[in-house]
Amino acid sequence: MVEQNFTKVKEFILLGFTADLQLQRVLFLIFLIIYVFCLLGNITMIFLICADSRLHTPMYFFIGNLSFLYLWYSSLFAPKILMICITDDKSISFAGCLAQFFFAAGLDLSECYLLAAMAYDCYVAITNALLYSQAMPLRLCASLVAASYFGGFLNSTIMISKTFTLSFCDNNVIDDFFCDLPLLVKLACDVKENYQAVVCFIMASNVFTPTILILASYLFIIAAILNICSIQGHLKVFSTCGSHLTAVTLYYGSILFIYSRSSSSYALEWDKVVSVFYTVVTSVLNPLLYSLRNKDVKDALKKMLDRAKVS
Repeated sequence: MVEQNFTKVKEFILLGFTADLQLQRVLFLIFLIIYVFCLLGNITMIFLICADSRLHTPMYFFIGNLSFLYLWYSSLFAPKILMICITDDKSISFAGCLAQFFFAAGLDLSECYLLAAMAYDCYVAITNALLYSQAMPLRLCASLVAASYFGGFLNSTIMISKTFTLSFCDNNVIDDFFCDLPLLVKLACDVKENYQAVVCFIMASNVFTPTILILASYLFIIAAILNICSIQGHLKVFSTCGSHLTAVTLYYGSILFIYSRSSSSYALEWDKVVSVFYTVVTSVLNPLLYSLRNKDVKDALKKMLDRAKVS
């Protein structure tokens, strides 16, 4: 017999955070402010990197692409969160849920590989500082970014093709603000072992591989630090990779908290808070991490503001 998808659900209902109208309005203002800062911060970072010739280096090329990814990622969730908070319409169509999950998974996995590429860039910048530009030419940087997106969205395509062959019968209520994999699996009528094995393999391999690359890069960085005798040299190393290490910690900490939980305890309030953190809040922290800790970015921003005052 030919397998068929007997999906009856045409839309899903996203419960969001609370049913209290007053609290929903407060949350709307909070998320609106966060989203505006996210847009302003990441767009400003991209503009500075493009406009200032001092920032035309491999490291800032990767930071600009990370800002672009966060800009796209936050825009995938924030408008729907705002709509859930301010209106009574909490529904999302089946196709909309499919699209949201596809792009969310693709960007998540792309970020894993992009962070790994940035770790390698930090390693080259520290261990081969004199020939840094030659060791990391623009073509190589662009290839690493392209490979990150290709790997992320290729595996997202496989996951989406597997997930939406499942049958969704009567229950269409998602106790969250977006369509996430554990919650969709929880609503499915029939989840075959073959599906679970494929999804677990994709998730594990696409998180495990970049993690190994990041750890290997930092092991070599630590080895390089041990060979540096001066305190100024140590401070320079930490200024080079400190922001990236913070970004990696925030990203993997949030992901591990969410996906290491059992399915029975997934839809707790703390899970929603952490979900908001890694889908929206980290997008705001990115420009702060790479600007407040970086003299070149602060100088470029000051130069741009001075030009604006003269104009």
